[in-house]
Amino acid sequence: MSTGLWVTLSYRDADAGLAWLKAVGFTERAVYRDDADPAVVQHAELAWPEGGGVMLGTHQPRPQWPDQAGTGSAYAVTDDVDGTYTAALAAGGSSLREPADQDYGGRSCVVRDPEGNLWSFGSYQGEG
Repeated sequence: MSTGLWVTLSYRDADAGLAWLKAVGFTERAVYRDDADPAVVQHAELAWPEGGGVMLGTHQPRPQWPDQAGTGSAYAVTDDVDGTYTAALAAGGSSLREPADQDYGGRSCVVRDPEGNLWSFGSYQGEG
């Protein structure tokens, strides 16, 4: 399967990020670690069941890519908003908005992962 869009995040604790993402439904496709320090994740890829994916790694300051750990946000489409919300909280996430039906259609919720990234999970797939 080819994925045309990837969310990219960095984590201070990439292993904890990987565990949380897998607990909410992502599937690990690849994890590459630093040979000198296996605790450092150089690059990881996780696929979302409905399409798309996340790439992540251990945060390391890089002038050419000035991201900050714990400041990302993403929206993931799911048919099971309530189940994903429950899994996200059970895995250590915190609730910002409980699952609710939306005026524009669908149902959604918002959680913060243990690192601080914001995740919206919803059934709305966009127009078209």
